[in-house]
Amino acid sequence: MLKEYRYDGSEEINLKKVPTSPKDMKHRKEELVAKTAANQLQIQQLQDKLYADGREGLIILIQARDAAGKDGTIKHVMSGVNPQGVDVYSFKSPTHQDLAHDFLWRFNKALPERGKIAIFNRSYYEDVLIVKVRELWKTYKLPDRLLDSSIITRRYKQISQFEEYLYDNGYRIVKIYLNVSAKTQKKRFLERIERPEKNWKFSEADLSERGLWKQYTEAYEDMINATSTEHNPWYVIPADKKWFARYLVSEAILNALEKIDPQYPTLSKDQIDKLHIYKEALEGEKPSTEEDSFEATAVEVEAAGGTVTKDKDDQAALDIQNH
Repeated sequence: MLKEYRYDGSEEINLKKVPTSPKDMKHRKEELVAKTAANQLQIQQLQDKLYADGREGLIILIQARDAAGKDGTIKHVMSGVNPQGVDVYSFKSPTHQDLAHDFLWRFNKALPERGKIAIFNRSYYEDVLIVKVRELWKTYKLPDRLLDSSIITRRYKQISQFEEYLYDNGYRIVKIYLNVSAKTQKKRFLERIERPEKNWKFSEADLSERGLWKQYTEAYEDMINATSTEHNPWYVIPADKKWFARYLVSEAILNALEKIDPQYPTLSKDQIDKLHIYKEALEGEKPSTEEDSFEATAVEVEAAGGTVTKDKDDQAALDIQNH
C-alpha cells in the first residue's frame, strides 16, 4: 500500500489528482489502527538496535499545511521510543543569526549522531515554499547576482545534493508530506476556534496562508517533483483521516529502519569468555559487607584483564572494557 504514495522522481506528481482521503478503506479502519500499534512496537525495537549499532542515523522530515496533523502524527507514531535516542525539532521562522548564514546552516546543526533519530517538524523545505510563495528571497541580504527567481531552482538542486551527501555519510531521510484538503483544514481551524483548549493553536497568519492555497499547491508540487530521488523519495500521505495518515507514516518509518537493518554489537570470543569470568566472580561473592565483596570481586575481575572502578557515589561499578 505504501508504494502508491511514494514518489522517487520517476514520474511527476500532480497534487490536484492526488487523494487527500483513503479510498474504500473505512471497512479496514480497525485493522489498520491495530497495524499502526504493531508498527510502533517494531519501530521501538529497531530504534533500540539503531542506537546500539551506531552506524546509521535517521531523519524523519515532515512538511504540511497548517492543521494537517504534523504534531499529532509525530506524537502518536513515535510514542514509546527511547527519548535518549530521539531529538525533535520544530523549526520556526529563521532568526537574524540564521539569515546571516547559508539557508541549510540551522538544519545542519540539528543533524543527529549516527545511531540516533532526528524528527524535523518543518525543515529546509520551507526555504522553497513560503520563501517562494511570499517572495521572501527579495528581502535577503545577498549579492545582487543571486537575487532573482532562479534562487528557488538553485535551492532545489542544493537540497538534493545535501540529501545525497547525507545518504553517502550514513543517513536515511524519510520525507513526509501530509496532504490535507481545504475542506478538512477549514473544519480543523473552526475546531481550534470553538474549543478553548485548542485556541492557542490558531493564528491569524493561518488564514492569511490559507488565502494562498493555489500558490502553495503549486509550490509543494514543484518541490516534490524537483527533490524526489530513489535514495530520498517523498511520501505524499492523505491526511484528511488521521488514523490512515498515522498508519502510512508508521509504515514509511518502519520501512526505513528495516532497510537500515541495525544489529546489536557482537562481542569477540575473548570478550564473551571474560563475561563468564565476571559472572562467576559476581555470583561467588560472599554475603559479607559491600566493601569486602567489592574488593574480592575486583581481584578476580582484574585477574581476568578487566578494570574495576567506583563511581562518584562510591558504589561498585564494573568496567568490562578490554585492555
